[in-house]
Amino acid sequence: MADFSRRGFRTDRPDARAILEGHARSFLTGFNLAVAHWRDPHPALATIAEEERGFAYEGAAMFARLIDITTLGRSRALARLLAGHGQCYVHLIHVGAGWPFGLLRLRLPVAVPATPLVRWLALDGAGFAEAFFGGWQVVVRRCVAGPDERAEARYGGYGRALWFIEAGDVDGIARRVAALPTRARAPVWSGVGLACAYAGATDDVGRRRLSQASGDYRQHFAQGLVFAAGARARAAIIPTHTERACRQLLQVDATEAASLSDVTARGLTSRGDIAAYLNWRTRIRESLSTIVTHD
Repeated sequence: MADFSRRGFRTDRPDARAILEGHARSFLTGFNLAVAHWRDPHPALATIAEEERGFAYEGAAMFARLIDITTLGRSRALARLLAGHGQCYVHLIHVGAGWPFGLLRLRLPVAVPATPLVRWLALDGAGFAEAFFGGWQVVVRRCVAGPDERAEARYGGYGRALWFIEAGDVDGIARRVAALPTRARAPVWSGVGLACAYAGATDDVGRRRLSQASGDYRQHFAQGLVFAAGARARAAIIPTHTERACRQLLQVDATEAASLSDVTARGLTSRGDIAAYLNWRTRIRESLSTIVTHD
């Protein structure tokens, strides 16, 4: 399931492929650990390497959501995962909770206990799963069909998946995004930015070219960087590639970028409507207007 050649993803970038396939395997490991330890998954997940643990929590959340679906919520598996140490990975857990709905083509419920604002990241997870397992042709069909009120969040997941599909290749990513309807490009670029800063698999030259390729959507790309920094900082594990992406493209360190995510969420965190989530993203972009590099 993680092998790029079997998925039909880019295989001509071996270094990036190895890194990204490793992340996919960490996701699967997290899923399997949750299968074996779903009543208390945290000790098992703690055995995963720190930089990979977020991907493992994402996989565990997919399984937790599946259990909750099959037991009509009686298992409270997702609530167990969000408790305790799971709060360090609240972003990834919500993303993972959306995966089953992308695969099963079910309507996505987003009511997750005590997390009204970030619950909408489940839509991102559903979009990622659609693209990762269905291929880019599924994305094209969904985007052509037209957006609904939740489309922006879901399209972000398409952008994250595109980072894997193209193994971080700038030209391939830019070409695919440019072929999408105009309304889809901005959120897709934000997903690309999130994956670039969270998953890595590129260098200074690649990040600079990617920022340039985003063109009119550079603020959306940068908003994705801030989301990545926020997720990494919450777990108190900031890899070198995340730190470098923030310093290079946002002109602040990852901790400052993460604080920007928190500051812009003020007054919105208790709201559970999609408008609040989209407003949060807009606030981040507006706050970045004076600091995003234009080189």
